Amino acid sequence: MLDSRPLLLATDFPPIKRGHVETLQVNLGYLCNLSCVHCHVNAGPSRTELMDLPTIELILQYIDQHNIKVLDLTGGAPEMNPHFRYLVTEARHRGVEVVDRCNLTILLEPEYAEADLAEFLAEQGVVVTASLPCYSEENVEKQRGKGVYDESIEALLKLNALGYGIDPDKPLNLVYNPVGAVLPPPQEQLQADYKRELKQRFGIEFNQLFTITNMPISRFGSVLMSHNEFDAYMELLKNNFSSDNLTTVMCRSLISIDWQGYVYDCDFNQMLEMPLIANDRAKTHLSDIVADSVVGSDIYIGDHCFGCTAGQGSSCSGALND
Repeated sequence: MLDSRPLLLATDFPPIKRGHVETLQVNLGYLCNLSCVHCHVNAGPSRTELMDLPTIELILQYIDQHNIKVLDLTGGAPEMNPHFRYLVTEARHRGVEVVDRCNLTILLEPEYAEADLAEFLAEQGVVVTASLPCYSEENVEKQRGKGVYDESIEALLKLNALGYGIDPDKPLNLVYNPVGAVLPPPQEQLQADYKRELKQRFGIEFNQLFTITNMPISRFGSVLMSHNEFDAYMELLKNNFSSDNLTTVMCRSLISIDWQGYVYDCDFNQMLEMPLIANDRAKTHLSDIVADSVVGSDIYIGDHCFGCTAGQGSSCSGALND
């Protein structure tokens, strides 16, 4: 696979510093039941990297020490980590909002369906933020594989039946990624299209649509390079840079933890092996800063940061300005 990282490290992106950390984004491992073309972590069924229980306990310790408001769980499919339910339950006992970045199809896998995974999420009041790259079958299957669209619709109906997207205590959000080297359309307009189409076709309801710009890293970056589209895509991101987005980029209020417990400024920096720099360490483990504040620290930037600030902006919670 072609590596875009060397092309991203030299940058003229403006320097930014971190504010108060409210969100802990945790990658529970790269194991996944899918291998999506836009996946920036190269997750898949053959990956074996999974966060262990001592690191899970360290996550909970950090939450206790720093009054974390939101625990954002990613993967891979985060639900495939054997300690997923323990972490969710302990975080919810602490009053922390838990977000599960769900690929939907995992809810139908026999092992997880038989263990009532969807019901567990509902009982715990977990926010489900689910990937659905488009409301049309063709575009979804281009990104995620044959049969994924029908399974995603079935999973959404299952979540609706449990109150997700209907009960205010069970938020269901969807995530849109563009197909190809283009910026997402305006989030509010696309959300209206999603709500109309999914309601009319299937009776599906959800709360918000988050539009997320494809990052020129990992699997998507490799695809860009192999198609000789990398330079053009970077030019698109830079030409649409908006300084208005600098105050609300997610890295200002978030830190990202990898499956081994190492700390990064965001999930994208994690995949580029660009660690959070604290106390002059070359690489920072969560255990190194569990009692320390990172407020005011410099954020490690690269050319990929233009992806978060282009046009309406992009974050794990969708557009920054719509």
